[in-house]
Amino acid sequence: MRKFFASFLEVLEIAVIAVVAVFIIRTYFIQPFLVSGSSMTPNFSNGNYVLVDELTYRFRPPERGEVVVLHDPQDYSTYFIKRIIGLPNERVTVKNDVVTVYNAAHPQGFVLHETYLPSDVPTTGTYDVTLSSSTYLLFGDNRPASYDSRSWGPLPASDIVGLVRVRLWPLNDLTAFAAPTYQ
Repeated sequence: MRKFFASFLEVLEIAVIAVVAVFIIRTYFIQPFLVSGSSMTPNFSNGNYVLVDELTYRFRPPERGEVVVLHDPQDYSTYFIKRIIGLPNERVTVKNDVVTVYNAAHPQGFVLHETYLPSDVPTTGTYDVTLSSSTYLLFGDNRPASYDSRSWGPLPASDIVGLVRVRLWPLNDLTAFAAPTYQ
């Protein structure tokens, strides 16, 4: 009986350590998310399963082009997946399907060449916003069907949950992601 009790305690100890480790990892480092909807089509589809890095933004700010998971500004319990278009202290305009970014390095502005978007995906409408020192502008990749910053405005940095690093599902579309480079 003593051997059984010792074995039971050892198994229990391992189980507790495993549960605590999973809790810590999911709370502070990496969290899985299921993509719901078509706002990021064609790069992310309904039903994609992604891993979100929650640690990186504790050491550096988000960068333009990165895909992030964020809290819905109107319902904190709901999450969205979007792409960062505008950074703090920038002015971003949308006119005639062209996104232009104005900042200290480019006071005359530069056109955002978004090679990750199919050429037939327009950024419709007219939009002009100047971001504060702690807000970001986020758009979905499926611009005509995305509920994004064009609807709810600039997003506070505190609402960004983390950086999408890997698509795990579907398996035939397993992909690691990095921020695109702009010319």
